Amino acid sequence: MIGCLLIHGFTGAPFEVEPLAKSLKERTDWKIAVPTLPGHGDELSLKGITYDQWILHAENELKALLKECDTVYVVGFSMGGLIAGYLASKYPVEKLVLLSAAAYYVNPKQLAVDVREMMRDTVKGKLKENELFRRYKRKIKETPMTATLQFRRLVNKIKPILNDVKVPTLIAQGESDGIVPPKSAQYLYENIGSAQKRLIFYKNSKHLICHCDEKEQLFEEVYIFLTSMQREGIGG
Repeated sequence: MIGCLLIHGFTGAPFEVEPLAKSLKERTDWKIAVPTLPGHGDELSLKGITYDQWILHAENELKALLKECDTVYVVGFSMGGLIAGYLASKYPVEKLVLLSAAAYYVNPKQLAVDVREMMRDTVKGKLKENELFRRYKRKIKETPMTATLQFRRLVNKIKPILNDVKVPTLIAQGESDGIVPPKSAQYLYENIGSAQKRLIFYKNSKHLICHCDEKEQLFEEVYIFLTSMQREGIGG
């Protein structure tokens, strides 16, 4: 049996990766696991939660899949991408997929574009219809500073061990991402230790890459990558 673990991002929930999970379920008979990290989900409760609890939870989910499955793939979105990289460096994961993975955080240039768009929607009286505003208004209110510090500690812990990742890796990044800048994907591509890795940019995709207009192209790329024999010397 094949298993696939999908890990959501900081202050996020399974919905961030659910469209991809649904696509894989429809096309395969794999066991798909999409856990909710401690303190995350529809109701955020991050006070007192430490980054090692997020890692441990994902680790336990992976161990459960490894017990049941002969082959396991790991997919990580945003902060979940770094956790996925950590797992791939320690456990017998066959392939790794990193989506908008947060080696760096906040893309000032794109964020400025998004803020201008919100301002235009405010003038038009359409702010409540603005997707970015709707998604991040709650997060800003419900995320304690201590949780943000834990996130930064997680990034600092995992970035130095990326070279230990030796499994085939697919990295996908939206060029219009206002949260994670494109240089994050480039950094991952350059620092992951695998000889078999590929970097794909999606011109119009924002941070929630599994929900953007180019998502079907992304899902096809992920499916092909996970189901095909990896070609040697894959480039970006």
